[in-house]
Amino acid sequence: MTDTLLGAVTGRRFLVSAWPWRGFAYAATTAVACGLVWLVLAVPLTPVFSAVVVLRTGRSGGHLIVAAGLGLVGVGLLGLLGPRLALSTARAERWRLRLAGAVPLPPGRRGDLYRDPATWRAVAYMVLLGVVGPMWLGVLGAVGLIVVSTPISVQYRMSVMDSVAGVLGRAGGGLLLIPVLLYLTASFGGAHAALARLLLAPERSDELVEVARSRRRLAHAFDAERLRIERDLHDIAQQRLVALTMQISMARLDLPAGSPAAAAMAAAHEQAKTLMAELRDLIRGISPRTLRELGLRAAVEELAAASCLEVRVDVDGSRFPDEVESVAYAAVAEALSNAVKHAAAGEVNVSVRRVGGRLLVEVRDGGAGGADPRRGSGLTGLADRAAAAGGRLLMSSPAGGPTVLRVELPCGS
Repeated sequence: MTDTLLGAVTGRRFLVSAWPWRGFAYAATTAVACGLVWLVLAVPLTPVFSAVVVLRTGRSGGHLIVAAGLGLVGVGLLGLLGPRLALSTARAERWRLRLAGAVPLPPGRRGDLYRDPATWRAVAYMVLLGVVGPMWLGVLGAVGLIVVSTPISVQYRMSVMDSVAGVLGRAGGGLLLIPVLLYLTASFGGAHAALARLLLAPERSDELVEVARSRRRLAHAFDAERLRIERDLHDIAQQRLVALTMQISMARLDLPAGSPAAAAMAAAHEQAKTLMAELRDLIRGISPRTLRELGLRAAVEELAAASCLEVRVDVDGSRFPDEVESVAYAAVAEALSNAVKHAAAGEVNVSVRRVGGRLLVEVRDGGAGGADPRRGSGLTGLADRAAAAGGRLLMSSPAGGPTVLRVELPCGS
């Protein structure tokens, strides 16, 4: 479902939704905002227009001095009031944009009034509001006037005994203009709102860009350290544990059967084998060898086979960047683990598909729902890893289920 007024125009259920009324409200408040802007701008613009009138009515030295004085006063007032009025208009527009979209714009950056780029983007939007706004509002007003005058015209035609066909034609034409007016209002208002978002969206400062880069570097360093730990566990700890298990097994052969020492060595042998299995599972969780060697689909299928739930897997068999595959695998593993521990789900559907330049990972279970990311660190850490990879994590878990975990990651075109 769309979350903007301009996008709602193309929807099939536009006329029976709340968007037409939101479009009318946005258009009405646009007219009010436009009128207020021109009312305030009349203060600095009046001396400027007066200077133009003085120049047109006389060419003497006195006229030139008066015109120059009026022009300087007007320009000074415009430079003093214009940026402040533009910023106030921008703040009001951010509030009004709630009517044209589900998510309002964040506040603009703060800084020096005349050197902050946000100020001049706000000035550009004020020009848009004051010049372009009246144009599309005038078109809507003309169409609305035709719609409103249609009942009066029909009544007049009936009073003068006009033909039934003529009366019905005018009534039908008026009725057909109503949806036209609704669509025009939403289209013009949505386009205006889209331009407002484009002009008023805050810039990403250098500090924010550096923070994002720092977070990515930390994520890469974490992955590299995790891979190093996996190699050390596999190449050193696991090999030594295997050697220890073999030595215990050979030592058992030299002990009399049924002796206390043989029983102790047998117990130690079983504990060593259990520890080796646990270490193998730990290594697989840190950095799955299947993921690195065979890809995401094979690794997810391995997770599904090891789960105690019935897991249906639909995974794209393509290879993706290592960072993307690692985050996607972690998302599936975390979702399956939560489904086993908390959801009491019997069936889980896992879908991993490339859509355009993004990899969409979705895990849906039919459990009890009610999952809250704030109660645990697993989902929070997963959201941080997705953000570091340039993606995002979305979750829906209403009481009674189902729970849907969705991760979107950029993976190239």
